[in-house]
Amino acid sequence: MKHWYVYIMTNKPSGVIYIGVTDNIVERVREHKNKIYPRSFSARYNCDKLVYFEEFENGEDSSIRERQFKKWKREWKVKLIIDMNPSWFDLSTNWNLDNKEFRINK
Repeated sequence: MKHWYVYIMTNKPSGVIYIGVTDNIVERVREHKNKIYPRSFSARYNCDKLVYFEEFENGEDSSIRERQFKKWKREWKVKLIIDMNPSWFDLSTNWNLDNKEFRINK
């Protein structure tokens, strides 16, 4: 079964916040870290740390959730991150982003 993810990237704790949706979070995080799209918002602001994500079984549900996040006040987004990841730790730190077969197991 394919999974979808809504995720939040940042450049530092309490820094710039980027919200995205993807059906391949490992590849998408790799793209952010390697600045594959150098003119993108996340590349310009160095948003290369994954600090939050939610998993969905349905792409439509994940897109709805992404739009909700983007309408939220910044303080609500910060609270969401802090509730799950108080130190703003890069959740992808121990991922082997060189391995194309990597999967997140829950």
